[in-house]
Amino acid sequence: MAVINRISGFADEMTAWRRHLHAYPELGLDCHQTAEFVVEKLREFGVDRIETGVARSGVVAVIEGREPGRAIGLRADMDALAMDDLTGADHASRVPGRAHACGHDGHTTMLLGAAKYLAETRNYAGRAVLFFQPAEEGPGGARLMVEEGALDRHDVAEVYALHTLPGAPEGTFETTPGPIMAAVDTLHINVLGQGGHGAMPHEARDPIPAAVAMVQAIQTIVTRDRDPLADLVISVTQVHAGSADNVIPARAYVGATIRTFAEDVREMAHRRLHEVAAGVAAAHGVGAEVRIDTGYPPTVNEAQATEFATEIAREVAGETAVVADRTREMGAEDFAYMLVERPGAYLFLGQGEGPGLHHPAFDFNDAVAPLGASFFARVVERALPSGA
Repeated sequence: MAVINRISGFADEMTAWRRHLHAYPELGLDCHQTAEFVVEKLREFGVDRIETGVARSGVVAVIEGREPGRAIGLRADMDALAMDDLTGADHASRVPGRAHACGHDGHTTMLLGAAKYLAETRNYAGRAVLFFQPAEEGPGGARLMVEEGALDRHDVAEVYALHTLPGAPEGTFETTPGPIMAAVDTLHINVLGQGGHGAMPHEARDPIPAAVAMVQAIQTIVTRDRDPLADLVISVTQVHAGSADNVIPARAYVGATIRTFAEDVREMAHRRLHEVAAGVAAAHGVGAEVRIDTGYPPTVNEAQATEFATEIAREVAGETAVVADRTREMGAEDFAYMLVERPGAYLFLGQGEGPGLHHPAFDFNDAVAPLGASFFARVVERALPSGA
């Protein structure tokens, strides 16, 4: 691995930063304490400009190179998950019901490491624009940063991001041009019946059989309405109804997640979900209220930027440690909003064996942080070569 020597030299500092962040996780848009820590470090490093309160608690930092030039954007997410921390580590979460179980503490640390190095060396022509973003896990801090003009304000030309990947060999990179992660939407169906006594079903309009039939019929959208060569996942994840054994409820609820890559598949799935719910409800003599909340778009890597990022990853990790044609997956990522606006690439960084993402025992592998920081730093230096 060709980790930058200077970054390797402060690896212990990075570990301390990361473990501090892990111990004090914050949720959603309210990452104020995390942002204060980030700003404190950025000021120590001597970055040129710091913006706070972007997307409520996000931070944008600008580090000028030795000469004028383009701006390259680097993004790290800061938020944690609403779950207990079962790592058993000395730095385990001190906040009940909150845990950095997706590695965002590590992402923030890697970008801070790159910031420290870039502010010291400035061996490039242009600007490094660093986005410390809240609410990747929801409701989408990247979207808010885009809407608030963070990319436009700094004339960012390209954007890059990393995400830790447990299960992949430590220190390896994985990416692919084109779609790498899916769009995500959420289905809500309220089945509207008429309640009654469980012993007298003929006097009620039972929403439960209708809800069960909807769950079964929804699966036919994937098996019969979808082009077999197009990716689509519709997973029913919630069914709620009733409160007592002898009471037919007046309502039932069906919830699902919808994952797609292509917009025409997304539109078809939405249309058919409305049609299926209405048709099944009519067949059972009940009503149906259907709402689909549109979420993150697909995360689509621009081909040239991905090729460039792959070259940097090979320089940092070694030729054989980079997978450049990773199979796309149905998870979702709000960095997609930045990639809609600018060319760029999203890569995974292997952290070795251990619990998976969103597992309560997950803990970021500090050994890979210098590698990620070196990747970010080299992206800036190679994309903005200095003539000095």
